[in-house]
Amino acid sequence: MEIAESVKKILQEMVVPELGKIREENKKILAVLEVTNKRLDDVNTQLADQSRRIDDTDKRLDDLRSELTERIDDTNKRLDDLRSELTQRIDEIRTELTSRMDSNHADLVHRLDANNERIDRFFLTAATKEEQARVNERLGHLEREVDDIRKRVAA
Repeated sequence: MEIAESVKKILQEMVVPELGKIREENKKILAVLEVTNKRLDDVNTQLADQSRRIDDTDKRLDDLRSELTERIDDTNKRLDDLRSELTQRIDEIRTELTSRMDSNHADLVHRLDANNERIDRFFLTAATKEEQARVNERLGHLEREVDDIRKRVAA
């Protein structure tokens, strides 16, 4: 038994102090692990808070995107309506202007024809007056000759 007791004594002298050191180191490791776990919990809390804030921001962005898309669609509809209205007005004005131009053209043609008739009558009247003036001049000349002949016959 002596061997067993001496082995036991040697083990107690060598192993027990080492076990004590291991226990102390284990306590230190547990304390550090506890602090690390607390820090991890704090980081997890911060990450959860940031994730929530990111989710809120994403929701706000989605809402904003939806609102802007709706406003753009409304604006596009208004632009399409305006384009249709302007096209209709342009067509109406084009039709009205074409009608007015045709009417003015017809009026100008009628007035031009009337002026041409007046010019033709003027030239016809002027030619007739010239002819009349020549006839009157010849008649005056013939009347003078007849007077001369009568004077000769009477003398």
